[in-house]
Amino acid sequence: MTLIYQTDSFIVESHDKPFVSREEGGHLRISIKDKSIIDRTMLSPKVAIELIRLTMIIGKALEKAMTIRDVPIIKVNYQDMGNWAFKKQEKPFLHVHILGRSKDAKIQVFPESVQLPDRSTGFYENFKPLNKEDILEIKRQIAQIIKEKKYDPLFWELNRI
Repeated sequence: MTLIYQTDSFIVESHDKPFVSREEGGHLRISIKDKSIIDRTMLSPKVAIELIRLTMIIGKALEKAMTIRDVPIIKVNYQDMGNWAFKKQEKPFLHVHILGRSKDAKIQVFPESVQLPDRSTGFYENFKPLNKEDILEIKRQIAQIIKEKKYDPLFWELNRI
């Protein structure tokens, strides 16, 4: 996975084995740095606010970037799961999948829900991860979005918690 952005508590990465192929919208993942946190119920109020703010920034950046890259995004889906860790007898950790949904999708067809069969089925075999140019554009969009007043940490009162 390629690191795209990080905050005090989270990292944002592109997914090497995406649930949505890049030409159908792409796939990013926000993961908590503290892997002892299994789900959002374990977050402090400050970190919960940080996560919501970050999902908004990253979702908007993915939508804008992929549209610029000629992938017409209609909607961004946010999925917080972690079930597959149990298949490998691993402890899950909090992570959120950010999935772009394109009107031109042929496999993960919009407006249907994203299909998520087991990886062993081969369903994702020909899915393409975001490429270097996509990632650069996402980073550019993040840099612009975080300058918006709406996303100013002071506006979110993150310094008060």
